[in-house]
Amino acid sequence: MRRGGNLGATRLRRRWRPDDPMRVYDTLPPELRAWIAHAALPWSPTSCLKLWRRALREEGCAERARARLDRAEAACLARDRLDAKENGRPKDARFRM
Repeated sequence: MRRGGNLGATRLRRRWRPDDPMRVYDTLPPELRAWIAHAALPWSPTSCLKLWRRALREEGCAERARARLDRAEAACLARDRLDAKENGRPKDARFRM
């Protein structure tokens, strides 16, 4: 059985989700669907919606909420690069989210 599929070459942990990701994606706000469509990582619609709602509540507007998602993705990409450089050594706790 082939693992990974279209998830790319990331070393970040994958999670199983009981919901249908396409059905959740179809219910997302248009701004969030656009962000996911252009994201560098294969974000789950469920986790993005959770982050989006929290960011909107705390930031107050969609533009700052998108910026917050961008920062979250940049942190994940940095953590993935760090893991790749360490050649499989344990992750540095400072970079956990």
